[in-house]
Amino acid sequence: MTEIWDRETFLRRLRDIGKDRYHHLHPFHIAMNAGRLSQNQIRGWIANRFYYQQNIPIKDAAILSNCPRPEVRRIWIHRILDHDGQAQGEGGIEAWLRLAEAAGLSRDDLWSHRYLLPGVRFAVDAYVNFCRTQPWPIAIAASLTELFAPDLMRERLAAFEKHYTWLVPDGLQYFRARLMQARRDSNEGLELTLTYCNTRELQEKAVEALAFKCDLLWAMLDAIQLAYDGATQPSKEETK
Repeated sequence: MTEIWDRETFLRRLRDIGKDRYHHLHPFHIAMNAGRLSQNQIRGWIANRFYYQQNIPIKDAAILSNCPRPEVRRIWIHRILDHDGQAQGEGGIEAWLRLAEAAGLSRDDLWSHRYLLPGVRFAVDAYVNFCRTQPWPIAIAASLTELFAPDLMRERLAAFEKHYTWLVPDGLQYFRARLMQARRDSNEGLELTLTYCNTRELQEKAVEALAFKCDLLWAMLDAIQLAYDGATQPSKEETK
């Protein structure tokens, strides 16, 4: 029988995935943080990333539906309300819609998926299907891209404030809120993964799940970068 990794080894293998494969290394993200993206490219990224944001509570509900442990469900359930909000006009999805408006897009542009690329739809749907069909500890492990998100979010917020001053500043509230939420969520997800992936097989599958999620986020940016180098990107005039 293959020996289980100790906690430190398991944690190191998870973190090593992010060092090499997280999408902060993608050329599109590097260009974004350096202020080299056009207004149309920023709008295209916002419009497509909304499909991911829209599906986060759906994948979290799938994880909950597969989890028989109430103590885990009590920890995880707040994620749905974080994105859907406790009431109309609250939550992460609403904050992303306000980001879109700050960039000159309409809410209908996002809800109608007017600019949604097939590659982005395919990647996000694959993630939701993964969380529906995999054992809940493995689906939780896939969410551990959150381990690397706080630093990315901090850099992204600074880049937007410095380089993309044409955006209405109030539209950046999503990034500000995620600075705190991502740290809390990553700590919760990591502890659950370290606790419940308690065989070598589950540990290895958890690492593979995190690599899959990193590849998925990378593929989304591949699709966006390819599309918005051309003439298909939404212009400000088109969104009025």
